[in-house]
Amino acid sequence: MYQIIVLVLILASFIFLRIYDFPIWVTELELVIKCCLISTLGGVVYCLRAIYLNKCVHNRWGTEWEVWYYLRPLVSLICGIVSYIFLKAGLVLLDASQDIGQGMFGYLAFSFLAGLNVDKFVKRLEDIGKAVFGIELSRSSNNND
Repeated sequence: MYQIIVLVLILASFIFLRIYDFPIWVTELELVIKCCLISTLGGVVYCLRAIYLNKCVHNRWGTEWEVWYYLRPLVSLICGIVSYIFLKAGLVLLDASQDIGQGMFGYLAFSFLAGLNVDKFVKRLEDIGKAVFGIELSRSSNNND
């Protein structure tokens, strides 16, 4: 039920962004807000898929995973903020086009993927960190290789 509630809140937030006239500071942050919402949507999609696979298809539902199902959308939201920052900083490039309307879709698509697959997104960020700043990979990344 938690995942459905988060999904409804995401959809309601997108509707409110379209309908209401928010103060200028909110409209200036609209792309960041949308990146957060769409990455959270990616996390919810991943969780909903995991629920029906583990509960219905594989019959291996366990309560030990409950915390993961509660935290995953939050982690996806954080990845949406980080994806926006990396795109804005130019550390990840999408399209050389200067069309603002089209650029928003690139941000949103990248944010959705960041929220959908958090593990690979974090691994890519660490790869960028190593290439750009010489930062060593974390222990969790080294263990996953």
